[in-house]
Amino acid sequence: MTVAFTFPGQGSQAIGMGKDLAENFAEARAVFEEVDEALGEKLSDVMFNGPEDKLTLTANAQPALMAVSMAVIRVLEAKGLDLKAKVAYVAGHSLGEYSALCAAGTFSVADTARLLRIRGNAMQAAVPVGVGAMAAIIGLEHADVQAVCEEAAATGSCQIANDNGGGQLVISGEKSAVEKAAGLATDKGAKRAILLPVSAPFHSKLMAPAANAMREALAGVKKANPVVPLIANVRAAPVTDAEEIARLLVEQVTGQVRWRETVEWFGANGVTTLYELGAGKVLTGLARRIDKNINGVAVNGPGDIDAAIAALTA
Repeated sequence: MTVAFTFPGQGSQAIGMGKDLAENFAEARAVFEEVDEALGEKLSDVMFNGPEDKLTLTANAQPALMAVSMAVIRVLEAKGLDLKAKVAYVAGHSLGEYSALCAAGTFSVADTARLLRIRGNAMQAAVPVGVGAMAAIIGLEHADVQAVCEEAAATGSCQIANDNGGGQLVISGEKSAVEKAAGLATDKGAKRAILLPVSAPFHSKLMAPAANAMREALAGVKKANPVVPLIANVRAAPVTDAEEIARLLVEQVTGQVRWRETVEWFGANGVTTLYELGAGKVLTGLARRIDKNINGVAVNGPGDIDAAIAALTA
């Protein structure tokens, strides 16, 4: 069994996430307390009890999702997991890339929380509300969606933001161009083209101010090479140098999350099991659609911990 750890992105948040971990494990409580202290507020209270609209705010959802992922990791480590010995690679979807790097020792939990708060605020502030948009395109190949974006770009900026696999791509950019591209995609035979209820056009060129903010933030933070290679979002290939990783994290703000290619890379390089650590099961579902030979396992709460440890320490 060759194992990779994956970490969820925005959209996987839900009220109550991490609460059962905090109630059952001191190591999980310590992570939530460390994140609260780093941010100077009780984010854990919002995670456990809501309100939902506050948790959904980008600046809260990003560090909150990382906190749950790291709570799971710390509990697994307390039960005997040696990440370097048992896990071949790490990867995360968008903000999950920061969780992956925290798990692999590139950043501390406190620094990761602060970086994600900066990232969330910067992404929200980069584009005035209503100027940008994102849309999910279901049932078209990557090349067809790329062609649609290029045609719509006459109206304004429009590009592929996420290639999630299983015929699901997300486009992002100026609202008029994204709406035009969605219409063109339907004409090309897309099963669905749905405008998404997001607050900003993530992973598009319009996020350039947020990329600049992250370049500055990452330059000032202590970082170490990850103990196992990161499969980077914008490259879908392994990276092990901390400075190069920081450059790719800046590129990721305006670049494409190449998740389908990431899972395909895992399959081509001997990975047999993908563990999704943290909130939700989105990546586990995507993995099954991309490569049926890869076993996907979500580890969310106390009930998943013992089974994961038994498999990982066998």
